[in-house]
Amino acid sequence: MKKGNSYALNIEDMKFGGYGIASLEGYKINVKNAVPGQKVLARISKKRGDNVEGKVVEVLEKAPYEIEAPCPHFSECGGCTQEFVPYEKQLQLKEAQVLKLFKQAGLEDINYEGIEGSPLEYEYRNKMEFTFGDYEKDGELTLGMHMSGKSFGIVNVDRCQLVDEDVRKLVEAAVKFFREKKLPYYRVMRHEGYLRNLVVRKTKNTEEIIINIITTTQIDFNMEEFKDLIMSMEFEGKLSGILHTFNDSWSEVVAADKVNILYGKDFITEKLLGLSFKISPFSFFQTNSLGAEKLYSMVRDFMGKADDQVVFDLYCGTGTIGQIAAGKAKKVVGLELIEEAVESARENSKLNGLENCSFIAGDVAKTIQEVTDKPDIIILDPPRSGVHPKAMEYVTKFDAPTIIYVSCNPKTLMNDLKVLTGRGYEIEKVKIMDMFPQTWHVECVVGIRRKDSL
Repeated sequence: MKKGNSYALNIEDMKFGGYGIASLEGYKINVKNAVPGQKVLARISKKRGDNVEGKVVEVLEKAPYEIEAPCPHFSECGGCTQEFVPYEKQLQLKEAQVLKLFKQAGLEDINYEGIEGSPLEYEYRNKMEFTFGDYEKDGELTLGMHMSGKSFGIVNVDRCQLVDEDVRKLVEAAVKFFREKKLPYYRVMRHEGYLRNLVVRKTKNTEEIIINIITTTQIDFNMEEFKDLIMSMEFEGKLSGILHTFNDSWSEVVAADKVNILYGKDFITEKLLGLSFKISPFSFFQTNSLGAEKLYSMVRDFMGKADDQVVFDLYCGTGTIGQIAAGKAKKVVGLELIEEAVESARENSKLNGLENCSFIAGDVAKTIQEVTDKPDIIILDPPRSGVHPKAMEYVTKFDAPTIIYVSCNPKTLMNDLKVLTGRGYEIEKVKIMDMFPQTWHVECVVGIRRKDSL
């Protein structure tokens, strides 16, 4: 077997990360975005010792359960990977992949409570970041997602099925407008150009819309005409704000050097489980509002009876989990690195009339050392990289009887669970929540108890 060569492979199994697994010449080959039951022609893209990876060149035989992907962009767009798999099958595959990770980590003896599906399979996203570019080199302007399997190339996604019709209309109108203006998109490698991103948020429960056009400062262009175009459009939801953000950073990350409000306000408000949450342009908020209600309900259920207990919400973001937990707790203390998110958390707790919540800004690994309260329950909702080792030291030193771990990355979850089980904790129960239909991503909620409190 040689890197660069292509081979016909039967996909026998899956592993977390969206990899199908095939066997050939004594090797296990991980094939990105392939699923069990397929026969694919795959090119070997990586071969280092026993680690062999392949990329699908062609599907030679479909899996018996495959369906036609409903999105017209699916074959080219890198946003979705599983649309050709029926949703019930997607849940089965995700469940099997996560449980396999538990087994491989030696954490098989768990009380597994099943997987919950998203209330919506399509049109569930309340936020999308679209990128300006071109479909082919020096072609006409496009606005959408990076093309699947390519470093460059942006495919127009004006019929994207993960967002609703209001968002699709905005993408279509924006790309048409800026094509007519003949404005150049930002070229990352050259560090030149003007148009960077269009970020659209539309809340599911309140149906508020906020639009953020992101450009460099390399061209002095008046956005009033673009604002007037958007305001002349008819939407099912309510247009709350139009922003123009300037970003001259060299990286592709959506960031802000300066923000101008072209219309309305610079935030929207979403309601979850009876509470209101103000969402600013760059604050983190779960992209699946209806799914978040199910996820946070799981966390609340895992708390049990907690009306006389102190809850720590680590990596709290804008404080959504902590505030939803506050109704069952004596006190909630939230820790978060991003100052803007903490300000939003404080505003939201006031908005919701919650007097038992406090939020502290700073690196969780450091601020956790300064907290004087002793927690009865610790809620961990870390980034994809997991809990920082320094923060984990303090988490375990608190000796909280209960830890509830919410993970968007089951791989790093396993590493952290092994640390916790090695320091006097035991996994009480596990539940999976699918927040991201049509992709391989999934969330896990794990209830953990200190052994001497069981």
